[in-house]
Amino acid sequence: MMMVAVCVLPLSAVVSVSAQTLEECQQAAEHNYPLIRQYDLIARTTELTVDNVRKGWLPQLTATAQATWQSSVTAWPDEMQAMMGQMGIDVRGLKKDQYRVGIDVNQVVYDGGSIRSRQEVARRQGHVGQLQNEVSLYAVRQRVNEMYFGLLLLDDQLRLNEEQQELLLSSERKLASMYRNGTAAESDYKSVKAERLNVVQQHTSLQAQRQTLQRMLALFCGWQQVEPVKPQPVAGSVSTAEVLRPELRLIDAQLQLADAQEKALDASLMPRLSVFASGFYGYPGYNLFEDMLNHRWTLNGMIGARLTWNIGALYTRHNDRRQLNTQRETWHVQRAVFLLNNRLESMQQDEAIVRYRRMMADDEEIISLRSAVRKAAESRLSHGIIDVNGLVKEINSESAARLQQSMHEIEMLKQMYDLRYTVNR
Repeated sequence: MMMVAVCVLPLSAVVSVSAQTLEECQQAAEHNYPLIRQYDLIARTTELTVDNVRKGWLPQLTATAQATWQSSVTAWPDEMQAMMGQMGIDVRGLKKDQYRVGIDVNQVVYDGGSIRSRQEVARRQGHVGQLQNEVSLYAVRQRVNEMYFGLLLLDDQLRLNEEQQELLLSSERKLASMYRNGTAAESDYKSVKAERLNVVQQHTSLQAQRQTLQRMLALFCGWQQVEPVKPQPVAGSVSTAEVLRPELRLIDAQLQLADAQEKALDASLMPRLSVFASGFYGYPGYNLFEDMLNHRWTLNGMIGARLTWNIGALYTRHNDRRQLNTQRETWHVQRAVFLLNNRLESMQQDEAIVRYRRMMADDEEIISLRSAVRKAAESRLSHGIIDVNGLVKEINSESAARLQQSMHEIEMLKQMYDLRYTVNR
């Protein structure tokens, strides 16, 4: 008899622990998943980036130290040097080696909104990063669904396997008694016993599979052990008219980022006004005539206002805007593709739910018929009309019918909760 597998301790030997619902497992898995820590990292990175951009409003200080030697310097004309020499004035001109140590201070007064737009871009980029992380974490729910319903299916398989063992053991005992009384052949007794041992082996395999799956789910949730409880069917139908998946919120965030980047492009074309102060100590200073007469270091300073307008951004503006528009079109296409695939998936899940409900409507009658046939075969055995192969076949057929009913129920529940995952409801 073919049976689906997964793992668990024998049902009779399961340690007594409180059961966990599917929602509890999903929440625990999301909080335990390593990506959850990335939310804080993204938030901190965004905060630092925005703060760094904001500091563009602070005065910008530049300290310089400079030493040069020049091949030619400002000098008096030869005639003037001769005339002043006759007057007893020594005019030596500037020295070719020159030195200065100074500080420049620049304060932005107006930047055309560049700093504000760059801050907004940084915030939008952080929001996109958060939603990308949310998309990855949302996928954890589907993995939990698979393992959780796999455990439920294995639990039912183990329970039905034990019931099958009991039926075969009962027939085996009857045949053993009949064999001792000479009313049954030894081969009939051994045939049933071999079939029972085969079912016992299946039980061992199912136990091993359940234990492995249980450990995987517990590791996902960060728990020592997980004991699932069969969830209730979802009340009513899940509306698929409005999908609330994080993938769609991510696309919206990417479109908002493109809008912020376009505003930053506009701001980059605006003129910038700043005030500045510059001072240095060195030689020569601003008074060249004095420095040509006296070769000494002096303090020099300057304050003023500066208006700059870099029109170099105009060269790439057209292509930059086209690139942003192309990105927008790409994200709109991605939204349409996602919604189409999501709609197709939800339709398949809806149809699967309807199909399983129809099959479940016949499962009880099939089990009732199989049970009646199996009981009739056991009655013939009790009356000495031995048909061991027929009896084993009917026991297996009844077990298969019960397993089929269990699979239909769990698969229907899984499709219901997968549909909730598909539309995020």
